[in-house]
Amino acid sequence: MESEGSGYADVALRDAVEQGLAEGPRMQVATRAIAAVGQYLPFGISPDLTNFPTGAQMVSGVEEARRAAREQIGHGADLIKVYADWRHPTLTVDEIRVIVEEAHKQGLKVAAHATTPEGIKNAVTAGVDSIEHGHRADREDIEMMKAKGTFLVPTVGVIDAIFEKDKDEPTTPEQRKRKEAFLQGIQQEVQQARSLGVKIASGYDASTPERQGRNANELVALTKRGLTPLEAIQAATVNAAELLGWQDRVGAIEAGKYADLIAVDGDPLSDITVVQRVKFVMKGGTVVKGTAAK
Repeated sequence: MESEGSGYADVALRDAVEQGLAEGPRMQVATRAIAAVGQYLPFGISPDLTNFPTGAQMVSGVEEARRAAREQIGHGADLIKVYADWRHPTLTVDEIRVIVEEAHKQGLKVAAHATTPEGIKNAVTAGVDSIEHGHRADREDIEMMKAKGTFLVPTVGVIDAIFEKDKDEPTTPEQRKRKEAFLQGIQQEVQQARSLGVKIASGYDASTPERQGRNANELVALTKRGLTPLEAIQAATVNAAELLGWQDRVGAIEAGKYADLIAVDGDPLSDITVVQRVKFVMKGGTVVKGTAAK
């Protein structure tokens, strides 16, 4: 969902996998992502370091936003990611809208990092295909997403991982109060989306090297927010395939689709945590982990 300053390295990795030069999953890559000038990582860099790598491509104004989208698509992006906010709303509706226009006319999707009520509204109004995180969404945001068919990718697994890591850190009563309010807001966000019928897709937001490859944690985290195990699995399969525009090739075990599947030792409908212990992986009919049954 973004190369975090490594340019178009994700395009090269995707292509290497497709060409059989490296073993890996099927990938859709967003390359550099697009953010408002001064409103994304890294912060605190000396202003004389004008070419210092940034986490996203920084833009200011409609035409810079349009050019960034065209550049990224031209260099191989399968989708475009925008930062609709950081700690407050950043890109304008018009800036996001032209990015959406450039992507959609080439059949590509746009995902928006958005965690503030106004940032979410701006992104949905501009026509993005998914809201990533959405942790401070209000009911109006959720209703807008339902009306426009916008997917929600809650990324709650990474929240659990961060709080688990920091659980022994000393906190003040005010910090604990803010944490509890934040977690309650996330609970409300996911439950409202589920009750209103917003399509939910699974995305983990690994964010650090040690959390890479732990996407199954997201399914466990989603069930903690009220999804059934089946709904969590659907978020990671059929729903995610639809969001990617790949519903004709992945997301289900059906004739005419890739034979991409996993096997676990147990029933995930009764114990969702078994998806964290994958015993067998097949990609396109080829076993890449475990042993094929005789």
